[in-house]
Amino acid sequence: MHTTPLALHMTDGLLNAPTALLFGAIALAGIGFSLGRARATLDDRTAPMAGLVAAFVFAAQMINFPVLPGVSGHLLGGALVAILVGPWVGTLCVSIVLVVQSLLFADGGLTMLGANITNMALIGTAAGYLVAVALRPLARRGRTGLLITAFLAGTINTVMASTGFLLEYWIGGTAGFSVAQAVLPMLGIHLLIGVGEGIITALTVGAVAAGRPDLILLLRESRQGERTRTREDENRRSQQRGTVEGTS
Repeated sequence: MHTTPLALHMTDGLLNAPTALLFGAIALAGIGFSLGRARATLDDRTAPMAGLVAAFVFAAQMINFPVLPGVSGHLLGGALVAILVGPWVGTLCVSIVLVVQSLLFADGGLTMLGANITNMALIGTAAGYLVAVALRPLARRGRTGLLITAFLAGTINTVMASTGFLLEYWIGGTAGFSVAQAVLPMLGIHLLIGVGEGIITALTVGAVAAGRPDLILLLRESRQGERTRTREDENRRSQQRGTVEGTS
């Protein structure tokens, strides 16, 4: 969204210097942590998928859709990347997109890059992933369940990212309006944008599921976890049988 100071791509001067530095440090810490964890999830399917997803989010963020007269929004992509490639790789994908947009297109101020990454790459991706994981049993029941999961994750991803903006502005906002004045417009507008995000997320995940469901990491993680638990249960039963036989 680009038409008001309440945009998630925050512009230079919206926060004071200490606040910008604080969230710059938080963003760097989040990226560093995600980088370390991402190595465990990268495989021959996730690695190329990450590049495709990052390119898709970059392109999709350049296209705005109207939500109210004079107000538009665009895909954030946190929930989408989390569902397809996981939260750690997803965080890195969205962070890279935000850096490129800021450097090449001035979409979000350089001094606000840390705050923007915190909101959209860290908070948004985490929120979308947590919703998707909570609804994973529904997602595994079939296409309809997967679409509902993706829609809700995309919607909540956007709303939660906007709460990051409000928190940052409460700490060190300098634009001349109060947080109380911003809460309802910010959350209301981004709920509407979130509905659009949810629809795009659901359509994209549905398209991937129709052709290559094995590329959706959210579903693969569940199956891998079940296989791991099954092996652990079998090992415990074998050990118990061995203990019983040894004492008889």
